[in-house]
Amino acid sequence: MSKARPTTSEERLEIVQDCLANDKNYGAMALKYNCSYQQVRNWVKRYEEMGASGLEDRRGRRAGTQPARTHEEGMRDKIAELERKNRDLQMENDLLKKVRELEMRDRYL
Repeated sequence: MSKARPTTSEERLEIVQDCLANDKNYGAMALKYNCSYQQVRNWVKRYEEMGASGLEDRRGRRAGTQPARTHEEGMRDKIAELERKNRDLQMENDLLKKVRELEMRDRYL
């Protein structure tokens, strides 16, 4: 088994396109480009699912700072944002209720 070697997204795209041109011969591409069979297979799979943007290395970056690669990823980001807003509004509402409660108590003292 080959050790993982650093590759750029351009190299990955070249490897994937070569692999697809050779009927998905992952083993031959792994030997030709000095990388592992599993890497080549994963790159081809992600390329087929998401296109060239699926080959980007997005490790170490916040999900919210990057554009979504797929429609599902975009929807997931949108849901997370709406849940955050909902939680903030709920906290604000709870705070206003507490203030109103304290004002009512002070009025009767």
